[in-house]
Amino acid sequence: MTSKPQIAIVGGGPGGLMLARLLQLRGFEPTVFERDGHAGDRPQGGSLDLHGDTGQRAMRLAGLEKEFSAAARPEDQGDRLYDQNGTLLFDRDGGDDDRPEIDRTVLRQILLDSLAAGSLRWGSKVKAVNPLAGGGYGVICGRTAERFDVVVGADGAWSRVRPLLTEVKPVYEGVTLVELGFDAKRHAKVDALVGGGKMFAVGDNRVLIAQRNGHGHIRGYAGLRLAENVAQEWTAQEPARVRATLMHIFAGWAPALTSLIEAGDFIAVRPLYALPIGHTWQSRAGVTLLGDAAHLMSPFGGEGVNLALADAVDMADALISREGWQAVVACEATIAERARPAAEGAAEGLNSSISSDGVAAVLDHYRERVGA
Repeated sequence: MTSKPQIAIVGGGPGGLMLARLLQLRGFEPTVFERDGHAGDRPQGGSLDLHGDTGQRAMRLAGLEKEFSAAARPEDQGDRLYDQNGTLLFDRDGGDDDRPEIDRTVLRQILLDSLAAGSLRWGSKVKAVNPLAGGGYGVICGRTAERFDVVVGADGAWSRVRPLLTEVKPVYEGVTLVELGFDAKRHAKVDALVGGGKMFAVGDNRVLIAQRNGHGHIRGYAGLRLAENVAQEWTAQEPARVRATLMHIFAGWAPALTSLIEAGDFIAVRPLYALPIGHTWQSRAGVTLLGDAAHLMSPFGGEGVNLALADAVDMADALISREGWQAVVACEATIAERARPAAEGAAEGLNSSISSDGVAAVLDHYRERVGA
């Protein structure tokens, strides 16, 4: 674009913050709208692994490689796989991988600290984005609409920006995760079970996952297939009731594994939704999407944050291009093309991890990764 447009970024997650950072480095003054009241307003999720050609590349281009390296945990890249009887089938330390872990909260804080003061508006939940008669778009927070030339939806699964471009909505994937938390010092058995990274325990249409986070924390998940209406009911139930139901569903599993359900601090019930694989939209001047708003998928591929950061890099280049909106159109095609194989992998990962075939397919996957 030949002049500096007024840009609104809806959503203060990693993708939106990365885009704001990159634009500021180029002399732009984007405004980020974030619904949270402050950085610690709600849990931000567990540990993320940043990949060399996407997430790590974005951090380098943003001038944040030093901060990322100081906070990342390359020692936590290991994988363990158990069957439902607690038999360890696969154990790899992952030390040679180039996918260091970093807590989502820490990554977000690095990006927040990099932004110019006042560029992010906390407690600003966007209700709608509407085209204006005189051109541009009105971003509505509260009772007022503020005009912008460009609006970028980086606002996740239930984006308020996406409806301007498509009627497609995320679809329930048939799987729900119950999220749990552990302090490693207080839960020595869980600590030993996880090892140096993350562990999966896989059985008939059920999975238990635990992953090492920073600061001595471990994040756990109990996953199973549920009807969507039942999953929604669980989100409103008391934690004790959800825990008791899970213990019944996982009855017969090794006590060392079900202790994850018994001992974990309850965090949330999370039904998994995804946009259709290969989701695209008809481009519309002044409005675009990135990250989960563009290509929501299950977390079983480990690609979500890496795609969002890569999207931000490409979108920043497009928004400053002399080619005008055609550069954004080309960027949207790149975003969709990059997301398709990742979405296919995420769907395959989910359906192999939580299937009637049990652990066999997952073990094959792990062995293929190491050429065993």
